[in-house]
Formats: sequence, C-alpha cells, structure tokens
Amino acid sequence: MSDPAYPVAMLPSRILVLGLARSGCAVAEAARGLGIPVVAHDHLESLDIGGLEEVEVHLGTWDDSWLSGVDLVVKSPGVPEGSEPVVAARRSGLSLISEIEFGARVLENPILGITGTNGKTTTTALLGAIFTAAGVSVEVAGNIGRPLSSLIGRVDPSTWIVCELSSFQLEGVETLRPRIAVLTNLEPDHLDRHGSFEAYAAAKLRLFARQEIGDTAVLPRGFGAVPGLATRVEFSADDPLPAEPLIPGAHNRENAAAAAAAARAVGIEESAIAKALTSFPGVEHRIEEIAVVDGVRYVNDSKATNAAAALRALASFPGVQKHVILGGRGKAEPYDVLAAAFGDGDRAYLIGESAPDFADALDAAGVPYVDASNLARAVSLATEAASAPAVVLLSPACASFDQFVSFEHRGEEFRRLVQKLTE
Repeated sequence: MSDPAYPVAMLPSRILVLGLARSGCAVAEAARGLGIPVVAHDHLESLDIGGLEEVEVHLGTWDDSWLSGVDLVVKSPGVPEGSEPVVAARRSGLSLISEIEFGARVLENPILGITGTNGKTTTTALLGAIFTAAGVSVEVAGNIGRPLSSLIGRVDPSTWIVCELSSFQLEGVETLRPRIAVLTNLEPDHLDRHGSFEAYAAAKLRLFARQEIGDTAVLPRGFGAVPGLATRVEFSADDPLPAEPLIPGAHNRENAAAAAAAARAVGIEESAIAKALTSFPGVEHRIEEIAVVDGVRYVNDSKATNAAAALRALASFPGVQKHVILGGRGKAEPYDVLAAAFGDGDRAYLIGESAPDFADALDAAGVPYVDASNLARAVSLATEAASAPAVVLLSPACASFDQFVSFEHRGEEFRRLVQKLTE
C-alpha cells in the first residue's frame, strides 16, 4: 500500500476531535496511527472509550484550555455548529473539518459519493453490490454506518470507495473531490439544524463543488445547476434498466436508475448491473418486511426520518389498509402533505415528541389516529385493529432521538415487538 494522499508535511501537529461516537473514534484511531497526538472531547459524562488509550480524552463540561497546541479540529456529524467547543474553536481561528474531510485528505482512493434526502443508503448499498458483481474492488463507507476514516491504512489505494454522505458530514468538507457524485433527490429535511431549505440544499451540493473536468455528476432529470466542473448525467425512475430490481417500489426503481448511471460512469458492464439489481435484497430498516402474522404484514421503515421518506413508504402499499406508526423528534417540517396521502381505512398511531403536530395534520385531513405514546403500545394497538391483508407500517417521518438511540435502535425494537407476536 502506498503512502497516504495527505503529505506528511501537511499533517497537523495536534488534532482535537469533537464527539466520540463511531466517526469521532475512527478519526482519533486513524490520527494516532499516523503519529498525530490527539485530544478528544464528548459532552457525555460517561462513555466507553476502549481503544483510545493513547488519546487524551475529556468528557462532560467543555474547557477552552483543551485547544492549546491544536491546529486542526475534526467535528463529528452529531455535534451542532452552535455547541460550546465548536464556537470556541472558531473563535480561536482554528480550521474545523468533518470526519469525511479528514478521511478524504488522507486516503488517495477514488471516491464515489452519494447524497440526497432519501434513498441514499439504498443507492450506496446497491452500488456496492454492483461493484462486487463486476469484480471491481470496493469498500462501502460513510453515513451508511462505517466511517470513511476507518479505512485509513487498511485499503489498497486502487480500491473504489462508495461513500454515503449526509448534509451534516458535508457541512465540513473543503477538499473532498469525488470522481463520481450522485444526488438521489432533494427535499426539505433537517430544517431544525440547518435553519432553512436553502442552507440544507447548499450543504448537500458541496459534494459537487470540487469536481473537475473528467468527473461525473449524476443528477435527477431536470434538476437545476450544481457547482463544479463535472460532466452531467441525468436519471429518472422510468429509465431503461438491464433488469428490473428485486426491491419493490417506484422510489427503488429511481434508486436503481441512479446507481446504474453511476456504475456506467465507472465503466461497469450492463451484465454486472443486471446481476446486482436482480439479487440485491434492500437494506435493513427501509421498507423491510419483518413478518406476516395472521395475514397481516409488519414492515420496518424506521429509516424514514422525514415526511418525504414516509410518503414513499405509503405509496409502496397501494390498495391495502395501512396502520402507520408515526412520530419521534420532528425536524421543523409540515405534515399536511403526508396526512393527505393516507387512504380510506388507513389509521395512524402516534408516538414521541411530535405526536401533537401529527395530530393537528391528521385532524385537518380527517385521518383517524390514536395517541399511543410509545412504540410498544402502538404495535399492540395496531395489531388489535389490523386484519388480513393489512400492513402495520413503522414509518415515523421523524428522528428517533426522543425515545431511542438511533433509527436502527428503533427498528430493532419494532422487530423485537413483532417477533414476540409469533411466540
């Protein structure tokens, strides 16, 4: 394996890592492997920091003295811009980047980056399957759950990295240049953090800003201009494909069209694309059928963390009565369009902090609902009310952080509750 792309002379003398979840720990470990001293902070008072023995770790209340000697700050995506350590770092004039930017600076691998409001995880995983079917060396990383920085020192530089990128991760990129960049779609999301759709969109489109002539930008058909110098390639759900995807739904055909366009830009043959499309089973927590109990289907769509994603889930079950579990921590978006998408006989079960907001929208649309408070009661009430061939659908349209650690945690709890029904 050759030397990293980040010249040794450019390596910082000391790094401050903010946030010690997966991405923060990956940066700290990678930096230590490069011989860079690391100081790290997390706002939690108690945290398992196994594997960071050589890192100066501080938990709980922030202290500005920890900036001493630091010349680069790497921020985890979950750390908000207005947090005390971020404000202190900016006040000190320090360079502040994301974990993705750190990984991209060090790794010299060609990167295929995927962003968008919805569909990016499915498109990322599908592209990984297409590369594998074609026999092209690939690693899948980023927002899909594997930090980009965790690949430092572990992959051959010729290996393609297919990287899912959130708006939080893209806020802090400066030099990231994906050879191929994909935008699945762009709809309002995370307005609670970004403040406006314009700011959210600007963060997403940073993916394209440093692309050069010879790179490729894969965009929804008819999408407006994006920054950068890449060749534009467009896709839509009705594009011809070498095979129909195994995973159902018009939105997944659109994801497949995006993935196929990106794969063609790499030079992958149609036969490999077809092989992956007909065998790829989808991703966990995204319109994932958990069980059929007495003719009722139970579907885990916990990854639907905004209204647009939940709309796609509702559209995936036409003509079938749906018992939909909604709610969690909202993102300052309206729910009237989602409420209007409920059909005759559909019913909602509300959980979490956003239940009152959903109640208002559902009342206005004339959709019956129950304030179930929590997931266990929602599953129980939906099970009592549903009869074959209905669908009990967890598609919350909200973040999970009011009652769960993550959308994965929420989805696994739904799975556990459904599996208990079969015992």
